[in-house]
Amino acid sequence: MKKPEILSPAGNMERLEYALAYGADAVYIGGRDYSLRAKAGNFTVEDIKKAAQIAHAVGRKLYVTMNIFARNSDFKDMAAYVRELAEARVDAVIVADPGVMAVIRETAPQMRIHVSTQANITNTEAARFWGNTGAARVVLARELSETEIIEIARDSGVETEIFVHGAMCIAYSGRCLMSKFLADRDANRGDCAHSCRWKYHLVEEKRPGQPHEVEQDHKGIHFFNSKDLSLIRHIPEIVKTGVDSIKIEGRMKSTHYVAAITKIYRQAIDRYCADPDAYEVDPEWLEEIEKVSHREYSTGFFLGGGGEEVLDYARYEKTHDFVGLVTGYDKKRGLVEVTVRNRLSLDEPVEILGPSSLVKDFMIPEMFDLKRYDSVTVSHAGYRVGVPSPEPWPEFAILRRHVQGAPID
Repeated sequence: MKKPEILSPAGNMERLEYALAYGADAVYIGGRDYSLRAKAGNFTVEDIKKAAQIAHAVGRKLYVTMNIFARNSDFKDMAAYVRELAEARVDAVIVADPGVMAVIRETAPQMRIHVSTQANITNTEAARFWGNTGAARVVLARELSETEIIEIARDSGVETEIFVHGAMCIAYSGRCLMSKFLADRDANRGDCAHSCRWKYHLVEEKRPGQPHEVEQDHKGIHFFNSKDLSLIRHIPEIVKTGVDSIKIEGRMKSTHYVAAITKIYRQAIDRYCADPDAYEVDPEWLEEIEKVSHREYSTGFFLGGGGEEVLDYARYEKTHDFVGLVTGYDKKRGLVEVTVRNRLSLDEPVEILGPSSLVKDFMIPEMFDLKRYDSVTVSHAGYRVGVPSPEPWPEFAILRRHVQGAPID
């Protein structure tokens, strides 16, 4: 049995560290240039060097995206950038454009190249083509079914990677012109305005200025919006496809999202590979994926479903708010240090999520503002507070609270 790599996203250094702490085998990031997530925090060259050192220190891998569809002007400094990535010892570069691939092969011949899902690889021959061109791995299109993935993984002669969780684009494997047309922001160069998520009205040709809101029925009506992908219920089928890597979407997502989703796929893969015959889906994994911000979940096209099973409202759902990170322990004062990311209050129970633990319905007994050491009952984003505790809380722990009005399992 081939145990697939778990590949997690990181939009900044904090999320990279949390992805590794919560079980990622590899992390993919974007630099300040050539990446399809221009609005993410992204990494300078010095950041990339540091990120590679952090990943390699714990025996993990770092991949850097250069997955734009480049214009001539993009090539001016590209070779120099590739040399810097090689010097940083990144483990692979993710590309979609043959021209970008050519620059990498010429500039850093030993660099591993992974071909992005943007290349729309939907068949064995295309995967072989990229392998023969120099790719070590291909990221298969999200439109493929389980059967098609099995065939490509078995017959292509190149490593394969599939998405298993996160947002899906309504355009074919992400190649979309709508954002450029409506907002002059080119999705294929990293600046997507997410115009497929906007709310649209219907206007009759002879009645300009009289928009009609389109109502939802039981089948849905939003024109472009896709559900989020989640294959956590199908780990046995995923492993049996023979793919080399399973990928979580989300370089624009929060630290909470990266940690929580990485953790459940880590647990699921490890549990299945340890004893396939005894494997069962843990109900706690299904609860966990509901706690992060998401659209309604779908299995996408993995089970061979049609488009009507993928479309949905643009509405986001979640059962919990991310409220803080455990960032240290003051042994002298007996205080756990918490960096607050959302309102944190003494009168609401919180959950403490750690890489290997989960404490539910914990009431914080007292808080101290660490700037003034005043006792406080409420703290807000950007502040650091101390919580009395005789022992440190788990390293990389995350605090969250139940969203008022959200369902409770």
